[in-house]
Amino acid sequence: MQVDRESPARVSAAEIEAPEGFASHKLRSRLAFVIVVVLVVVALITLLPGLAGLRSRLAHAKPAWLALGVVLKLLSGLGYVAAFRMIFCRRMSWRVSTEIGMAELGANAVLPAGGAGGLALGAWALKRGGMSGAEIARRTVAFFLLTSVPNVLGVILIGSALALGVLAGEHNLLLSALPAAVAAAAVVATLLAGRLAAELGERAAHHPPSSERRWPGVRVRLRAQGLRALADGVTESLRLLREGDAVLVAGLLAYLVFDVAILWAGFRALGAAPPVAVLAMAYLIGELGGLIPVPGGIGGLDAGLLGALVLYHVSITAAAGAVLAYRAIALVVPAIAGGIAFLALRRTLRQEAEQIAVCAPEAEVEIIGLGRAVIGGEH
Repeated sequence: MQVDRESPARVSAAEIEAPEGFASHKLRSRLAFVIVVVLVVVALITLLPGLAGLRSRLAHAKPAWLALGVVLKLLSGLGYVAAFRMIFCRRMSWRVSTEIGMAELGANAVLPAGGAGGLALGAWALKRGGMSGAEIARRTVAFFLLTSVPNVLGVILIGSALALGVLAGEHNLLLSALPAAVAAAAVVATLLAGRLAAELGERAAHHPPSSERRWPGVRVRLRAQGLRALADGVTESLRLLREGDAVLVAGLLAYLVFDVAILWAGFRALGAAPPVAVLAMAYLIGELGGLIPVPGGIGGLDAGLLGALVLYHVSITAAAGAVLAYRAIALVVPAIAGGIAFLALRRTLRQEAEQIAVCAPEAEVEIIGLGRAVIGGEH
């Protein structure tokens, strides 16, 4: 690393503070909103008539299974960290990767961004360390796609197995073969979208619409950059899949499988669990509700999971109890672990920015305490 010691570091507070959306007062307000919603749900369950069965199940919940759910959530988080590191920067230390990854999960628990809030935090950290915006955009698209691969493949494989009677559970073709076919179509559509985005991106960059040729400006550049990021992200995803890195594959699987297991542990804490194949299919389909941009997916995710489980003929009382247990663990554990990781990350970025800057060989970045520096590539 070559350091320019003649020019002292001049770093403004804005350069080391988190983006506006992650300001302390905004995070506190969103966390307070989540807490209020949780308290309202608890009050409704406690006071509303007709929920005696659900109250009884929750009152007799087995703590050991709930404790297992907490452990499973942490293991799922470590899978997320592994996937993040292998997709964004393999030269980053595992400590910094864990700080960013767990902080992202914590942000996802309290930010109304349908899962994108956490990645925005990671993008800020990486950009602060010197990674270019184009590189971050490309890898972010790849991350979204690759973390979706186990979900999509799970729907295809489990749905097909249920339709063929290979697995015990729901054999109705509308609840087995149809989701599998839709998931397979989504894979094809994603690949075609990557090719189309590449073509449209080139066209937008070199041949803007007639109404914008006189003032090509910001919109044309943003459109071209967005299409290019989508195309490059699809290409990057395929490259990483062909590479078949064991750590990446294990991380992607752990992130999904351990999270599904939390729902299973929630069922076992309150009684019997449905067949694993049915539970997994209901989870994979119901998780789509989490894309609704509300803090932690509260409401959308719960309704999606509950609706999917009932659709697969799981008792509504049992499903409601298990979903509540799952959601409590999925909110509280990342919020606590992510908050701790976020504080550690801010300290790391102030004191050890070079640990992240290694992801941008030959880039000139601001290193806290050192000044301007050119980070050399590996030799």
